[in-house]
Amino acid sequence: MSDAPYRDFERPGKSEAFGENGMVATSHPQATIAALDILRAGGNAIDAAVCAAAVQAVVEPTQTGIGGDCFALIQRETETAPTALNGSGWSPAKADAAHHRARKETAIDPRSPHAVTVPGSIAAWEKLLADHGTMDFARVLAPAIKFAEEGCCVPERLARDWERQTDKLKANPAANAIFLKHGKPPRPGDVHKQPLLAATLRAVAKRGSDVFYKGELAEHMVSTLQAVGGLHEVEDFAEFVPEYVTPISANYRGYDLWECPPSGQGLAVLSMARVLEGFPLGDWNPMGAERLHVQAEAARMAYAERDLFMADPRTGAVPVKSLLSDANIGKLRGAISLKQRIADIKPFVQVPHRDTVFVSVVDRDRTMVSLINSIFDDFGCGIACPNTGVIFHNRACSFSLEEGHPNALAGRKRPMHTIIPAILAKDGKAVMSFGVTGAHFQPMGQVQILTNVVDYGMPIQAAIDFPRMFAMGDTFELERAIPDEVGAKLQAMGHSITRPVNPLGTAQAIFIDRERGILRGGADGRRDGLALAY
Repeated sequence: MSDAPYRDFERPGKSEAFGENGMVATSHPQATIAALDILRAGGNAIDAAVCAAAVQAVVEPTQTGIGGDCFALIQRETETAPTALNGSGWSPAKADAAHHRARKETAIDPRSPHAVTVPGSIAAWEKLLADHGTMDFARVLAPAIKFAEEGCCVPERLARDWERQTDKLKANPAANAIFLKHGKPPRPGDVHKQPLLAATLRAVAKRGSDVFYKGELAEHMVSTLQAVGGLHEVEDFAEFVPEYVTPISANYRGYDLWECPPSGQGLAVLSMARVLEGFPLGDWNPMGAERLHVQAEAARMAYAERDLFMADPRTGAVPVKSLLSDANIGKLRGAISLKQRIADIKPFVQVPHRDTVFVSVVDRDRTMVSLINSIFDDFGCGIACPNTGVIFHNRACSFSLEEGHPNALAGRKRPMHTIIPAILAKDGKAVMSFGVTGAHFQPMGQVQILTNVVDYGMPIQAAIDFPRMFAMGDTFELERAIPDEVGAKLQAMGHSITRPVNPLGTAQAIFIDRERGILRGGADGRRDGLALAY
């Protein structure tokens, strides 16, 4: 961290969380509590992280679900690098970009069955527990099953997001029946139950992931998708498996920043960090125009490279080493002027911000887990299975339909994925598990958390609470807490500033303070985040 710690004890908001034995940080209080109970009962960080993700799949249905995907990084105290799991599903074998181009489509309809890839979460959770956990599926899924059966009060922020998706939910009979009551979304404080989902989770808890991918549950899900025009077959589900992958890293001011490799977009985070390392961020005002401008320029270039090259490496090489090479990073860094916006970075057409949950856990043994789970859009594609209670994500929207593009839609292919967990290490020891939700915003959000902690010495909660910005292509969004005079300076540099209605992403993080022998953490108040320790 910076030698000149950030000192703003008058800032509004909650304090940093502290603990000695174990800590959990999630975006929903019930998920944090359930996962902390797992730790206190003797479970490890992997058990607790899967428990939290499962609870959130029930109590935060706008954000996540078992019809979505999962990525995870795990690092034990004895390891010098994390283990990475890609739990994202693939497209149906019959999927073909040419089919969509023939219909004059330029993008996959986010509300269509063609936006649905095989959900990877259940298989990913099971693999994490089998290979790294200490508890079985039944014990870890028990809190989620209870919330699905007995219900959970809907928080105010979640109720607001839910209400905005009423028309999407009404368009699908099963989604309407599961998530609306007499055609209306729940009000803040209403108890929402999902008995169909409870039965599905109970079957998975008893019989494992095979019942989800190879049994009657898979048959129900495939039939649902086929009934609305999907190309899915039972074999697409039955043959899917999550994949351990080799994580990638870059050094940032003496810290090693670890990310999952492509098909995730973690490469963009590493590129931004390497570019920013050449600038004296710690000498600048953390909310000043200089810092925000340089971060924006690094982001715009990294996103442009991401959209040109990022894809499923199983279907073609992604030039990771070349993009992170000194030569390429030097080229990007040298293109940044401290006075003027780069004018010739072409904007890339992307779908808007999407929804995800991030879970951070550290246990008594200092095993660290960084896990992220998502259904991409609010309530995914809006298509629900009437037999299982599963609402499907729409991750295939991230495919390109352009002929010859590395990320072009094809059968049994994973799309470029936006959800990215991260781990920060020092001298071969993991020190921080962190992540930020918000689809394309995630790399930008991670870099801001990273620099807030490393360059400005902010406490973890302060680093999360600090106002954010997002720059990609011609987009430059500033949260409303950033002063107008800063926005004016950025406009004078050539940026076109907008102020989003919703806050930018949500973050959770846990830091191992080895010098003091404690855990420090934070969770985002932009949703209902809670970090707790024991």
